[in-house]
Formats: sequence, C-alpha cells, structure tokens
Amino acid sequence: MEALREQLLILISTPVYLIVIGLEVALSHFRRIPSYTRRDTLNNLYLMLLNSGIDLLFRGVYVVALDWFFHRQLFHIENPFWYWFWLVVGMDFLFYWLHRVDHHSRFFWAVHVTHHSSEQFNLTVGFRSSVFQPLYRFIYFIPLALAGFRAIDIVFVFSATQIWGILVHTEHVGKLGWLEYWLVTPSHHRVHHASNPLYLDRNLGMLLIVWDRWFGTFQPEVEREHYEPIRYGLTKPIERPNAFRIVFHEWLGILRDLKKKVTLREKLMYVFGPPGWSHDGSTMTSDQMRAAESQHSDSKHV
Repeated sequence: MEALREQLLILISTPVYLIVIGLEVALSHFRRIPSYTRRDTLNNLYLMLLNSGIDLLFRGVYVVALDWFFHRQLFHIENPFWYWFWLVVGMDFLFYWLHRVDHHSRFFWAVHVTHHSSEQFNLTVGFRSSVFQPLYRFIYFIPLALAGFRAIDIVFVFSATQIWGILVHTEHVGKLGWLEYWLVTPSHHRVHHASNPLYLDRNLGMLLIVWDRWFGTFQPEVEREHYEPIRYGLTKPIERPNAFRIVFHEWLGILRDLKKKVTLREKLMYVFGPPGWSHDGSTMTSDQMRAAESQHSDSKHV
C-alpha cells in the first residue's frame, strides 16, 4: 500500500513539475527575466540527487524509529477525515519548528544553507535540498507517531506537502488575495529566500503561513517603491563554489571559527548559536543586520 501511494504521488507530481517548469522557462524567456542559468539548474539537480539518495538509504531507520513510537501512541483517531486533517496540520506545524531551528542554530544552518545558496529563484530551486536533513528530520515528527499517526502516513504526508513547497519557488506569480492570509504563497517564499536584512529568517512555513503570523516570523513582500528589490542567495556568497563547497562551506567556516582563541562558551556559540554570531562583532546575525538597517534608515530620515 505504501509503495503504491508513493508511486501514485510520483506519477502525479512528475508531469506537473515538468509542465510548470517548462511554462516558467518559456515565460522567463518571453518576459526577458533571467530566472534560469544552466550551472545553477545543474547544481539544483545535483543537490536533489544527493538528498534523495541519503533519504532512501536512511528511510528504513527513521520509519522503524517512528513505528516504535507509534506502538506507544497516546491517542487513537478513528475518523479517517480527522485522521488525515490533523496529520497534515500537525506535520506542517512541526515542520515550521524544524525549519525555524535550521535558520537559528548554525549547526543546523550548515545543513540547510545549501537550499538558500542559489542567487536565482525558480521552480528548480525547490529541488535544491538540504542534503543531510533526512538524518535528523524524523526526530521532529516523533510527536505525530505518539499522537497515533502511522510512520508510513507521516512519510507520505511530508512528501505530499513538499509538492506545494516546491511550487511556490517562482517569481512569476504575484500575490494571491485572501490566500495570502492562510497559505504559503510564492510572494511569501520570495521573502524567505531573500538576503535583504528585512527578509532574513522570515516565512518559515511550508504549507500554512499561519504559524509565521502567530509566532512572529511573518514578513510580507514589500512593494518596490517602499523597499529595495529582492536579492536572492546568501548574505555572503560562497567563495569558489563547486560541488564540494556548496554542501560543506558552512562546516568549513565553523571549523575556522573553532580555531580562534576564544572561551569554551564562545566556541559553543560559534557551533550552535545563530548564524553570523561572532565574539567580536566582526560578523552579524540576521537580527543585528535588521537592527543596523533600521537604524540607518531612521538616520536618513532625521
């Protein structure tokens, strides 16, 4: 049954991806918007294959782990509608916190940074995966198993909601009216991939935007007449990007910082503190960059 559902998901999603990517390429050419480069697209596919390979190799481990917790479930939901409804909502809620930790702890940012390393923003960037995330992602979903959701259903719903998470990677769809209040939209996700200080670490949901609105990480896309255009990618681009450095450059940065003559607490902050933290202020966190931009903006209006 599980294999059948996975195959059905692939059969449905693959032609959808091919069609919408083809339409986006054509629209980019027609509008003369340089949304795609050959090198960047190849990097996206390369990272997707690495992530998929690790996920497949490790799947047996995390399915068994989730199944172990399922057999110690605290609740039982008999109604099929409520079972799938709460599984989708619970999955999205827990993914929000997974994603939030990935952005606010450098150790996990070193994994997730690959997804943000592209300076383009198109549908294939949705495949630019956090390569090693499958090794720990399932830990966040243990509460779902304890709540009475089967391991194979958790894995299936994660894969299904990722389809929406991929489709919002586009510059060619504007704001979507009332949907902006409930769902993660392309406009919300453009903000998420921006390196402008105002937009850093914002809009962390995959399907529902309500978590960001409730927990203080929401930021709407600002009209160009009121703020600078979006810049995609990292605040500090990767030096000499290649297949190895795209995946490991942040880990190399952590190792360099650990060689500094600092206290044990400061070493721990370089590993587990927010990305950009430094003991001497030589680099800044996203909150510090936001505050500096706001201060500069205020001084211009004095």
